[in-house]
Amino acid sequence: MISVCIATYNGEKYIRQQLSSILCQIGENDEVIVSDDFSQDKTLEILGNFDDKRIKIFQNELHNKTQIFDFERITANFENAIQHANGDLIFLSDQDDIWHENKVAVIKSKIGENFAVIHDCRVIDGADNELFPSYFDFVGAKKGILKNIVKCSYLGSCMAFKKELIEFSLPFPPKTPHDLWLALIAEHKKSLNLLKTPLIDYRRHENTNSTAARKSNKTFWYKASYRFFILFEFLKRVWVGKKI
Repeated sequence: MISVCIATYNGEKYIRQQLSSILCQIGENDEVIVSDDFSQDKTLEILGNFDDKRIKIFQNELHNKTQIFDFERITANFENAIQHANGDLIFLSDQDDIWHENKVAVIKSKIGENFAVIHDCRVIDGADNELFPSYFDFVGAKKGILKNIVKCSYLGSCMAFKKELIEFSLPFPPKTPHDLWLALIAEHKKSLNLLKTPLIDYRRHENTNSTAARKSNKTFWYKASYRFFILFEFLKRVWVGKKI
């Protein structure tokens, strides 16, 4: 069974296109888990208009977490979605991208004995114009725990993983991006496949929360602080031996 976990917040502009690209390539017994962070626009109305029993909507029960970094609320939203997932294979999805028609088939054929697969993507703007043909090439993506803590080249929207990874990863540590944390744990378990095949159109637009594929305007101390927290939490779990 496949679970696609989507974190939504005021995603009315692109959510219909994104869901349409997903639903056409999953089975009738698969599911799309939507964790909505109390959207104020027509996101929930659009989701309801699909009238598809595979779409299961949950409000973000973890939304009251104390927030220091911008990504913390998004991490909580994805954690809420993952907690409700029933699938053996879990895909993460943003609300504003477009899946290529072969994404599910390719991931199923490539995950093998790995806990997780992270694939490449084509980067587009809000009007579907190509910005970069390969995100991996743009950021110089490669494996490496310390390398990716310093400069992350992993995108959650390009990630799929087996449910076994949840046992080692949840709950997400405080002040830690969900996608980087999942990838670090998979790397630590020597069970991550980095697939250099673009399988989605990854959209960058004016309301995008992530700074991936664009220059960050955050201060040095902001960026250094959350990297410290990530490294601290990772080493703590490895040294203490908690779960991993």
